[in-house]
Amino acid sequence: MTLEGTEFDKKSLRILTNPNPDWDELAKDCVAFSNARGGRILIGIEDDAEEPPPGQRIPEELVETIAKRIPQITLNVGILPRKITAGNGGKYIEVQVFRSAQSVASMSDGRYFIRVSDESRPLLPDELTRLIGDKTAYVWEAQTIKNVPRNRFDQEKLNRFVDSIQQSDRVSDFIKAKTVDELLDHYLFTSGRYLTNLGILWIGRRDDRATLLYAPVIQFIKYDELDRKVNKLTWDDFSLNPMELIEVIWNEVPDWRETYELPDGMFRKNVPHYEELVVRELLANALVHRPYTQRGDIFVDLFPDRLEVHNPGLLPLGVTPTNILHTTIKRNEHLARVFYNLRLMEREGSGFDRMYEVLLAVGKPVPEVFEGDDRVVITVRKRIINPMIVEFMARADQTFNLTQRERITLGLVAQHESLTAIQLCGDLELKSAKELSPWIGRLVKWQVLRTTGRTKATEYYVEPGLLRKLNFRGRTSLRGIEKHRLQELIIKDLEIYRKAGISNIQNRIGLEIPRYKIRRELGKLRKQGIISTRSSGRWMKYLLNNTP
Repeated sequence: MTLEGTEFDKKSLRILTNPNPDWDELAKDCVAFSNARGGRILIGIEDDAEEPPPGQRIPEELVETIAKRIPQITLNVGILPRKITAGNGGKYIEVQVFRSAQSVASMSDGRYFIRVSDESRPLLPDELTRLIGDKTAYVWEAQTIKNVPRNRFDQEKLNRFVDSIQQSDRVSDFIKAKTVDELLDHYLFTSGRYLTNLGILWIGRRDDRATLLYAPVIQFIKYDELDRKVNKLTWDDFSLNPMELIEVIWNEVPDWRETYELPDGMFRKNVPHYEELVVRELLANALVHRPYTQRGDIFVDLFPDRLEVHNPGLLPLGVTPTNILHTTIKRNEHLARVFYNLRLMEREGSGFDRMYEVLLAVGKPVPEVFEGDDRVVITVRKRIINPMIVEFMARADQTFNLTQRERITLGLVAQHESLTAIQLCGDLELKSAKELSPWIGRLVKWQVLRTTGRTKATEYYVEPGLLRKLNFRGRTSLRGIEKHRLQELIIKDLEIYRKAGISNIQNRIGLEIPRYKIRRELGKLRKQGIISTRSSGRWMKYLLNNTP
C-alpha cells in the first residue's frame, strides 16, 4: 500500500461531493505541497485503500471546478487536475501540485502551510522567514556576482573534476560525452562568460575562492576527559574544494585510524572507533546542506566518548530531528547533484539510512541530531554497546542476505534484545505500527525475529533457534523471557522476600527485564488473586495472598 508522505496524499471523494464541499482542506494541502517539494493528491481513494471503490464515478464538471476554484482561494499555487480510471474500473482525480520554487504559496486569506511528513501544518511567523530564506529565488550556487571569467580556473582542479565525472558509474554516457565547456554549463559551474559561485567553489583559484561569500571553513578540535583542547587542525586557507576538504580531513586526522580489537574465533577483528563511511557522510552533509549565505565555520569536535559535527544554520524547513531519517529537502540542489554524481555522498534521503545501517552493524547507537538556535549538531557515539552484536549481525547478513531496512531493524532489536512495536516506531521515527511493515520485511516470515502480543503491544525479539543455528556465542539474557516463566520468577521472589516493591523485584530477578513487563505480569497475578498490594503509587508493595 502506498503510504502518505511528503509528496503524496489521498482524500475521500466526499470532501468535494458533500452538500458543503471542503475546498479549504484541499487548498491547504495544495499550499503545503507547493511550499515543500510539490506532490500528488489523489481524490477518491480512502486512506486505507490502494484503489478507488469499483465503479466509482467522477462528476464531469468536478475536474474543471478544481482547476478554477483552487487558484481563486490560493496564491502562487500551480496545479494540474485530471481524471484517471483505476484497474478495477473505479475513477478518481489526481491533482498534480507543482513546487513553488521562486515564491511562497499561501491561502488567499494570508495563511501559510508546509508539508512535513504526512501532515500539512501551518507556518509560524519565524518559520515563514526561514521558508523565504530557503526559497531558491536566490540560488547562491548559480550567481556570478564575482564576475570571474569562465577561463579563470585552477587547471588541476578542473582536470580532476572531469576525470571523476568520466569514471563515475552514477553519470550517464550522454553526460560523459559532453565537451569540457558543456560539462561546466551542465553542472552550473559557468553561466555565460563567468564562473558561478559553485564553479568558483569547485574549480576556481584560491584567491577567488577566498573572497567568495562564506566559503566553507572547517575546524577539527580534539578534547580530553576534562574537556580541554589537546589538538586543533584548521582548514581555512581556501585552497581546497569540497571534495579535497573531505579527503584531507579523513587523511590528516590520526584519530580516525584507532580501532577496537574484538575476538573472532581464532582471529581478531578490528572495528574502527569511527567508521570511514560515517565520517565522510557527516562531512558531506555538512558541506552540502549548510546555508552558504550565512557566516559560520563547520566544527568537527572529537571527545573521548563521541564525535560531534556542528554545522552553521538550521535544518531546512520541514526537516526536524525526529523525521530526518525519512525527510530530505535539498538546500543547495546543484551542489548536492555534484556530490552525488562523484560518489561523495549517498543519494538524496538515504545518507542517514546508511549511517544507521553501518553503526547498528557494529553494535553502536544511531546518530543523535540536535537543532539549536543557530546550528545543527550531529553526534555519533564511540562505544560498542554489545561486542557480540558485531558477530551476530555479520552472521545473520551472510545467512539471509538482508535488505538495508531489515538490517537496521534487526540491529535495533538485537541491540536492545527486544523492542515493542511502539518502541521500534520511536527508534525508526515512524508515526504508527502500520508503517513498520517495510522495515520488518521478511524477518518474521523467515523467523529471524519472533513476536508476542498484538498491534501496538507486539514485541519483537531475536529467535533463540536462530542463535543456535548461527552458532552465536553471545551472553544469555532474561530480556525476552516468556510471560509464564516471568510470573514464576515473581512468585518465587515473593515467596522468599515476602513483601517487596517493583524495583526490588526487578533488581533480584533481572535488571535486563524491562520494568513494564514486570508491572504487566504483576497486574495479571493480582487479577488472578495470587498476589495483593499494600500502599499505593511509588510506595506500593506486592505480596502473596497467603503471606501474613
